[in-house]
Amino acid sequence: MVTKFHNWNLTPQEAMRIQTEMRERLVLRWGDRPVHTIGGVDVSIKDEFTRAAIVVLRYPDLAPLEASVEDAPLVFPYIPGLLSFREGPAVLAAWHKLQNKPDLLMFDGQGIAHPRGIGIASHMGLWLERPTIGVAKSRLYGLHAEVGPKLGDRADLLDKNTNVIGAVIRTREKTNPLYISPGHLMDVKHAVEYVMACITRYRLPEPTRWAHKVAGGENLPGSMGDQPALF
Repeated sequence: MVTKFHNWNLTPQEAMRIQTEMRERLVLRWGDRPVHTIGGVDVSIKDEFTRAAIVVLRYPDLAPLEASVEDAPLVFPYIPGLLSFREGPAVLAAWHKLQNKPDLLMFDGQGIAHPRGIGIASHMGLWLERPTIGVAKSRLYGLHAEVGPKLGDRADLLDKNTNVIGAVIRTREKTNPLYISPGHLMDVKHAVEYVMACITRYRLPEPTRWAHKVAGGENLPGSMGDQPALF
């Protein structure tokens, strides 16, 4: 089930207006939903195409179940803060090909830790009607204290009004922290818990780590995958 909120052929001004409207629809609460599968989403750009990869892992053992990759033509310019309009069509195309729709999705990108409070994890969460989490490798928006050097050290990520919009967490020693924020149907506490439950020996949680690898052409272990050789 996908809810269509807008067309994708938009001007930047129209896109910002839509973000403001969609932000009011976000549900930032966790409803104790059962989670048996977690998806990871990563998007890459090559020439005039966007490639989205979605992997599905069983939870909590993180066994691989399925991978879907789809390409879509670029229809929106590169503008920081509006990347979901550039990447969304490919994500939706990859989603439609999945046989195992995951109970929860982690995106390589922002949730509500965004200047208008709606990054790609939030935006796509509304479209897909699924709980989503933003797992970003760098800060787009918000302030935080210094994060300690040890695994699990964290700091709250705050907006300009000092509201907590996410967490900055050291998931591996001697590496930069991750910026975790709820997308949709999610809160900060459970976003952090699910991400940390998916950390193994790497900096990134397994869902987005594998989505990145699959987007680059690798096969998900134990899965045939579906990866056209465009790049």
